[in-house]
Amino acid sequence: MEIVYFTIVAIGLYAGADALLDWIERRRGARFEHRQLVFFAIILPLALVSFWLMSALSGNPS
Repeated sequence: MEIVYFTIVAIGLYAGADALLDWIERRRGARFEHRQLVFFAIILPLALVSFWLMSALSGNPS
């Protein structure tokens, strides 16, 4: 069941990071030249923290 939770959180993180990137680009008034790198810079810390938190809350801290 844990894999289902991780998958749902990953989908949410992807959608949230994409929405945040779009919001930043609209505020900036232009697309980033290396959009993939900015997306990666947004999603990586979010994923690390959220998956660590999920693991800690489930009782399996690594």
